[in-house]
Amino acid sequence: MKRPLILVTNDDGVTAPGIQSLVKMCQTIGEVIIVAPDSPQSGMGHAISISGPIRLRRSAAFSDLEAYECSGTPVDCVKLAKSVVLKGRTPDFCVSGINHGSNASINIIYSGTMSAAMEASLEGIPSIGFSLLDFSYSANFMQYQTHVLNLVNYGLEHGLKEGNLLNVNIPNIPAEEIKGIKICRQAEARWEEDYVEAEDPRGQKYYWLTGRFLDQDHDQDTDLWALENGYISVVPSMHDLTNYPAKEALIDMEKLM
Repeated sequence: MKRPLILVTNDDGVTAPGIQSLVKMCQTIGEVIIVAPDSPQSGMGHAISISGPIRLRRSAAFSDLEAYECSGTPVDCVKLAKSVVLKGRTPDFCVSGINHGSNASINIIYSGTMSAAMEASLEGIPSIGFSLLDFSYSANFMQYQTHVLNLVNYGLEHGLKEGNLLNVNIPNIPAEEIKGIKICRQAEARWEEDYVEAEDPRGQKYYWLTGRFLDQDHDQDTDLWALENGYISVVPSMHDLTNYPAKEALIDMEKLM
């Protein structure tokens, strides 16, 4: 049987350990093509490059595979993969990551990892964004290979059911201690930001973003609860940001005109 074509991307850059591991995993089940940023692009969300040219070069990060590094954003990478690299071929699946750190709850809004996966899903490509709750450069991604491939294989064989985008987060615990997979909703949470003020050597002020993460949702059907309790969280996601209850509640606003 023909092996599925899998597009691999990320936001941490083409040389990041997370994408290196994800490529190794996906090579076992399909034909892999990589298009990823040439430098870290965390927190870029769904940004695209419109004020300047985008550079696309073959990458030596994967010696035996077709791999490209892109000077643009994670979303640019997916757009260029479809329009330039693949030359009309459509991937059977797209995986993004594996991200260093959480993309659970509200973090999906800021995530370049998830925005790359979402861009692929907008093109009708079933997509999963993977994140590991470990910021360490030496994080052991390969220990989760079975879990990652189980999810990708499920998507390839069965589809993603009523959608084509999953936000998957893996708790930072040994693989053998993971209790299972939980299909969750996105938890209600937010960042309480602060900015540290300092001066550069020329006496000019600058600001460095800091803050703390506030979990405002303690129900047991959320991604944050699943992760805190040893489960891999899987949140079916989508690009439609319509607040449907508010749409119905505000219907009388139409009478103002």
